[in-house]
Amino acid sequence: MTEGRATNLDVFSIYSDPFILYVYVASIAFFIILYKAFKLLSYIGQHRVFSSSAIKILKRIKYYAIVLSILIVMAGAYIKLFHHLDDDPAGFLAIYALGVFASIVIAATANVFEMIVQHVIAMKAENKPAN
Repeated sequence: MTEGRATNLDVFSIYSDPFILYVYVASIAFFIILYKAFKLLSYIGQHRVFSSSAIKILKRIKYYAIVLSILIVMAGAYIKLFHHLDDDPAGFLAIYALGVFASIVIAATANVFEMIVQHVIAMKAENKPAN
């Protein structure tokens, strides 16, 4: 609390900063992704990974990862455009780029797994004997 914008701020003023509040709200998407990933892992443990509910979880992970990357891009643009002249945003922008890359990789991986699970479910339906 002795450098930059926080020189003369109290604890309440620091945590009521609009950017900090934005980060708190944007982190909700991350925690939803984390929850869905644990739910998918529980499906894997129960041998229910090739089900329609697993596809729904993968779709939600994909969409929330895309939302998270958009929110990170918006935060990076805000910092790049409106940073204080005494502050160096290079560290934040490096972490921002890493966060966007990780979110895109998560979305792409969820998309690939979603297509694989859909393909396996379709193959199981084709090979199921008629009663």
